[in-house]
Amino acid sequence: MTQKLTAENIVYKQSPTFSLEGISLQFPPQQVTSIIGPNGSGKSTFLKVLTNLIKPDQGIVVINDQSVSAMKAKALAKKMTMLSQVQNNDLDLTVRELISHGRLPHRKWYEKLTTEDFNTIDWAISITNLKHLEDKPIQQLSGGERQRAWIAMAVVQSPDILLLDEPTTYLDISHQLEVMELVRYLNEKLDMTIVMVLHDINQAAKYSDYLIVMKDGEVVKSGVPTEVMNEALFREVFSVHANIIKEDGIPTFTATGLVESKIKDVPRN
Repeated sequence: MTQKLTAENIVYKQSPTFSLEGISLQFPPQQVTSIIGPNGSGKSTFLKVLTNLIKPDQGIVVINDQSVSAMKAKALAKKMTMLSQVQNNDLDLTVRELISHGRLPHRKWYEKLTTEDFNTIDWAISITNLKHLEDKPIQQLSGGERQRAWIAMAVVQSPDILLLDEPTTYLDISHQLEVMELVRYLNEKLDMTIVMVLHDINQAAKYSDYLIVMKDGEVVKSGVPTEVMNEALFREVFSVHANIIKEDGIPTFTATGLVESKIKDVPRN
């Protein structure tokens, strides 16, 4: 059954100077959606509201016809799971042990892993290319290897909806592309709905079906990448002039300068 994720009139006051204001969105099911925007625009906060980690002051998040706030944690984890931006990589666990924890929502605390669990874990290890590392402690992995292990742990929960908060942060370019290719694979092969916050706008345009642009706690634009990415958007949201080209229908931008320079000419004594 396709799970439809919807945010309805979300309001959340995070501090006296910042809040999410009246966000209403329906995320395209079985597609990849990326949330982009300047630092401090509320992207990660909004992701936490979607997963019920933060309770909004107003509005609701709904999967199909059920509010996520009314769902028990295990029931929600079977439908939707989130991989945060920062992980605890000091855990004394091997790759396989870490990934195995993702099966917890499917059994009671006292129950042992079943054959189905083991098969799912083996499959997740295989698709994330971690078979040769499954017995290695996670502390000894590279950044890209660790990120694949955490994604594998999220995937073995078998959620219909996967949320990722800046999954390529701190990774070099080759590992960034590995993660992006994995995200696209999960979407295409498993019909998984994926919502992620991305810092790299060009990667968001290349690997996403749908873009959401946020600024100052509000959604300022949403749609397919070719509709969203234009010179006016970069001036208004990111305060830069941009040159945009399309290759194979995918828009790519290059910043050509600031709308207003932040450098002041101060005479030196």
